[in-house]
Amino acid sequence: MNNTIINKKRPVVALTGATGYIGNNLLEKLTKYADVIALSRNGDHKEDSEHVTWRSCDLYSMADAEKGLEGADIAVYLVHSMLPSAKLTQGSFEDMDVILSDNFAQAAKKQGVKQIVYLSGIIPKAKRLSRHLRSRLEVEKILGAYGVPVTTIRAALIVGPKGSSFPILAKLVKRLPIMALPKWTRIKTHPIALPDVLNALNTSIDNQNLKGKAIDVGGPEVMTYKEMMLQTAEAMGKNPRLFDVPFITVKLSRLWVSLTTQSPKEMVYPLIESLVHPMTASPERMEKEVSEGTMTFKEAAEWSLKEEAEQSGSSKKKRKTPQVQKDVRSVQRICLPEGKDATWAAKHYVEWLAEKFAPMIQTESDQKNNYKIKTALTGQPLLKMGYSTERSTANRTLYYLTGGVFFDASKNERGRLEFRQIPDSQECIVAIHDYMPSLPWFVYKYTQAKAHIFVMYLFRKHLQSMIKSTENKSRIVRGNVEITT
Repeated sequence: MNNTIINKKRPVVALTGATGYIGNNLLEKLTKYADVIALSRNGDHKEDSEHVTWRSCDLYSMADAEKGLEGADIAVYLVHSMLPSAKLTQGSFEDMDVILSDNFAQAAKKQGVKQIVYLSGIIPKAKRLSRHLRSRLEVEKILGAYGVPVTTIRAALIVGPKGSSFPILAKLVKRLPIMALPKWTRIKTHPIALPDVLNALNTSIDNQNLKGKAIDVGGPEVMTYKEMMLQTAEAMGKNPRLFDVPFITVKLSRLWVSLTTQSPKEMVYPLIESLVHPMTASPERMEKEVSEGTMTFKEAAEWSLKEEAEQSGSSKKKRKTPQVQKDVRSVQRICLPEGKDATWAAKHYVEWLAEKFAPMIQTESDQKNNYKIKTALTGQPLLKMGYSTERSTANRTLYYLTGGVFFDASKNERGRLEFRQIPDSQECIVAIHDYMPSLPWFVYKYTQAKAHIFVMYLFRKHLQSMIKSTENKSRIVRGNVEITT
């Protein structure tokens, strides 16, 4: 026997979304040849097994991401932030995804991860992508921004018993005997069965030939959504009446789909908006060993419906809804003037607050860059912000919320404010995480929370004016140079 083969070390794979429907299925495949660090927000409540170590990990925290990826050789990124992550979530899923992917990518770099495998969507050739696809592409770029090779598996509609797209389609077919089909149902897409996606992800791990590549995958058929509805109906033994109509807009469609399927609009709206694009695998982005799925749509639909029925039948006990803490996550995106970074943005924000809202609001700082935001009426601090020297860089400035009238010390453990520059851009994310307000929840939601959004709107406008003023001065200077020449 070959001792080299016998003693070959099992790779350590960190798997995000390990409790999700794709992650949980991939976990079973990975344990056959790898030791898995299974990451979940409640991972500490799971039992470890021979080849699986569970870790609690909140990827909105850079520190958590670093601890989660410690000891990993390869990291699999299956995260998407379409659904709210706090009791009050202010901001778009695109901006949330920036934070999650940036934390993950920086942590992967710090921990010496050799490869990131990322499941994304097929990116069509279009002048303007939908919000969902634009975000998927932005995440792909961020994951690769710190030098760790990224293998991206790009899939269109994944046919499986859970998840989002196929279950929504199946609910429409099940609940509507008559359907008026808008234009997007006649656009081509490239469905792929969950087992084929799992095979693509699994084959990509530690595969030197696929590192640094974005790969399209698809099943054996290219179809329209109408054709998929008809085949799903056949798998259910139904015969719905479908007729095409030209007048239903995407906005009306997403509302109709959300109401009919009882699915959250935060998930349905971005998905439906993406259906205006043809989502078919591009031949130049296909790799033979992973791109070509073998299961037909009809086979995948029948398998998915059967699996869904069995899983529903086996879960006799009603799942308890987890208790949600009354926390706040508020995330906004701003544009920075040329040459400015997150450190400048954080300092300028506090200075602008005092100037914009004088004399009502005053700010105070010390030599360690700690800040107090005070009201002139009482002189009492509304918020105290402690600068984190350890966690801050030029492109990310972090403050922990430590006191003030709006701060409840008995509730807040990880409340923080950060300014984070998006890699290779002049855009910056301003985010409040894990903040527990001192005001009664109802009062906070309709006063302080609304005020914060308004203040961030004014700050964004202020920065836009600065950028425009700089551009105008630059044009004048260039004009004078041309005249002089």
